[in-house]
Amino acid sequence: MHIVVCIKQVPDSAQIRVHPITNTIMRQGVPTIINPYDLFALEEAFKVRDCHGGAVTVLTMGPPMAEQAMRKALTYGADRAILLTDRHFAGSDTLATSFAISQAIAKIGDSFGAPDIVFTGKQTIDGDTAQVGPGIAKRLDLQQLTYITKIASIDLHAREITVERRSEGGTQMLKSKLPCLITMLEGVNTIRRGSLDDALRAARSPILKWSAADAGIEELANCGLRGSPTVVKRVFAPTPRAQKATQIDTTDKTVGHVADEVVASIFTNQPALEGELSSDGSA
Repeated sequence: MHIVVCIKQVPDSAQIRVHPITNTIMRQGVPTIINPYDLFALEEAFKVRDCHGGAVTVLTMGPPMAEQAMRKALTYGADRAILLTDRHFAGSDTLATSFAISQAIAKIGDSFGAPDIVFTGKQTIDGDTAQVGPGIAKRLDLQQLTYITKIASIDLHAREITVERRSEGGTQMLKSKLPCLITMLEGVNTIRRGSLDDALRAARSPILKWSAADAGIEELANCGLRGSPTVVKRVFAPTPRAQKATQIDTTDKTVGHVADEVVASIFTNQPALEGELSSDGSA
């Protein structure tokens, strides 16, 4: 099997800074990590490779410094790493990102064999949109299986995959044809510790760096800020509330007494509410 895993190097969420003019994330000087959700996708890809054989290609789009994430993925056990980097991609929103990555995956298919499965994390911690994975699937006309918790079985002869998907109503069992795109949910596995051989290979292996031209991207107007219809109008921190929370002492009090004090406190702070409830016949 050929498996492609899309990962992203993201700023440490505790130290994110935002550009005051463009409202885009400033990455210079901010510690970076592999998006935590993507590690679940990467480990699941390794598990599929362990069971069915094949190769795992890791792909990311980002600045040259994203090579750090690529080498980390090789250390974990990836067979190949491709960094899609070009100034044309700067400022991409999810629409432009899914376009560029889908083009790169198509190029990967031409160069190394069409992927049977494309894995992504459910979302990234710097955007939290969960749109890029489905966007890639739509552009590549792949079956998309989102919020997957387990791959139950893969039948390569029938080209079918069975997965478990978490939904609001419980767990769904889904069967789909290959190729497909899978977004993995968090907490479903633990990323393995790479072997010494993998670490040595990661240090020696070249990272394939593709520009837009290398990836076969001709429609540059669909990339970067030009291809991003999403506009962030303003980024700001919520204003702290001046009013402090009211604390009710519950020592040696029954639940009923505590409830009465809570209701009394609400009516004291919002006197109009008591009148509204009384006029409705609710109190």
